[in-house]
Formats: sequence, C-alpha cells, structure tokens
Amino acid sequence: MDIRIRPFLEVDTDRLVEILQLNGQYDYPEVEGPEAMKRVAACAAAVFLVAECEDRPCGFIKAVYDGSRALIHLLSVHPDVQHHGIGQQLVEAVGAELHRRGAPSVSVTVTDASAAFWVKQGFVHLPVYLLLKSLP
Repeated sequence: MDIRIRPFLEVDTDRLVEILQLNGQYDYPEVEGPEAMKRVAACAAAVFLVAECEDRPCGFIKAVYDGSRALIHLLSVHPDVQHHGIGQQLVEAVGAELHRRGAPSVSVTVTDASAAFWVKQGFVHLPVYLLLKSLP
C-alpha cells in the first residue's frame, strides 16, 4: 500500500471526522471536530499530519511541542486500513518533526485499548493521569 504523510488541509476535515467516528474517538466534537482541527492547524506549536492512501486521507496524528514538552494528543487510522503500518508511519513522522523542532522526548495520551500499540512504538508507562475540566 502506497502511503504518503503530509500536513493537514482544511478539505480533510469531513474524512477525518468520519475516521474518528468509525474508531469511537469522537466523544468531544468541541475538541476533535472541524473547527478544532482548523485551530490546531493554525497553531504554531502544533504538528498535524495526515496519511493518504490512494489519494484519500486514511489516518492522522496531532501533537504539540511547547518548547519543553512534546505530547501526541491523538492518532486515528481508518479501520479498513489498520494493521498496515500507517499508525507506525504517522508516529515516526510526528516524532521526526518534534525532534526537528527541538523536543528531547515525546509523551502520548492513551486508552487502555491503545496502550499496547504505543508500547510497541517504544513508549513506556508513566505514573500520571490525564484529567479534564470543561471551561465555561
């Protein structure tokens, strides 16, 4: 399968929302939806990459580097093309970009279901929790 990794484009939003929905990752549209995607793309601290398969988005990854810490917030690959190395290529590409920007390491937010994938990518468990507070 020919896979191309490139920066996010606004025309990707509908397809990326579809991928999130298919993967059960669209619980917070205000954080993951089209408007949020546009904000992330406009943020200088963010890295937002899309994988294309047959000229169509088939996965994406979002990360941020604030000059001190780098964090991968989200990785999602279309269910029809999972287990073809697309997630791994996205992780490698975002890692390379974060390193180019000066990040000494990268962390990732995960679920119990996705932790094994991230361990295979070389990540280790940290004794921390991610908490959420909605703002008014």
